[in-house]
Amino acid sequence: MKNNRFNKSNKNKSSEGKKYGRNKFFSSYSNSKPKKKRIDDGSMRLNQFLAHAGICSRREGDQLIEAGVVQVNGKAVTQMGYRVMETDIVKFNGRTLKTDKKRYLLLNKSRNYSCRLDDYGKKDSIFELIKGSCKEKVLPVNKLTKTQSGLILFTNDEKLSAKLSHPKQEIKKIYHVSLSKPLKSIDFKKIKDGIIIDGEKIKVDSISYVLDKEKTEIGIELKSNKRNLSTKIFESLDYHVVRLDLVFFGGLTKKDIPRKKSRFLSEEEINILKRL
Repeated sequence: MKNNRFNKSNKNKSSEGKKYGRNKFFSSYSNSKPKKKRIDDGSMRLNQFLAHAGICSRREGDQLIEAGVVQVNGKAVTQMGYRVMETDIVKFNGRTLKTDKKRYLLLNKSRNYSCRLDDYGKKDSIFELIKGSCKEKVLPVNKLTKTQSGLILFTNDEKLSAKLSHPKQEIKKIYHVSLSKPLKSIDFKKIKDGIIIDGEKIKVDSISYVLDKEKTEIGIELKSNKRNLSTKIFESLDYHVVRLDLVFFGGLTKKDIPRKKSRFLSEEEINILKRL
């Protein structure tokens, strides 16, 4: 079956974009040489720390640092741009400062790990996969079932979490779905045109066969926050979902995140989420 919309090749498009047939959502895989970015190691600028602690603005913080009235681990710091870690002890006028830094952590979840909050502390809990990543208490924004894998965003930013998880909020999500049998052309068209799920017509944003794979491998894009909607779409047509992997979430991808590993978001990625 020809599916020109999703399977056109373009030497300037990324290989990951080609894989799922919607290249514009995988711009981070471009062949062009990316700009070097500072790796987020969980540190922050000292002036930012002072601002988060409610002492002053960042600009005023620079003035306090220059004046030598701020200490880090018992030593006065006067260097502009100095960065502190969460384990550092920061004092201003002899008083120890505390700040609840907003954390944004992206996990590449493996199968057989539970997202249930009441499973916290168990060996098969997703919280075991991010244990020790930060001292702040972070909770998952989106959730996957125990048999599903892929991206899960954690944060202690309650405002952003409520926004991204709201039922009416449309967040672009791309799933790699493995079916128990090849998806027929007629069913492919039904999904593309829209099918009825729980009394409501659901129309996907895009669907494609994964390039260079069997027709059991499907890429599907949805914006709805309804739980397990991607699985319900295929089950409504008598297909069993063997595997489901969330590979794209609101502009975030699994690039450079091995299975069971996580990383902090960059400032640019955080700003993108806040603009959604």
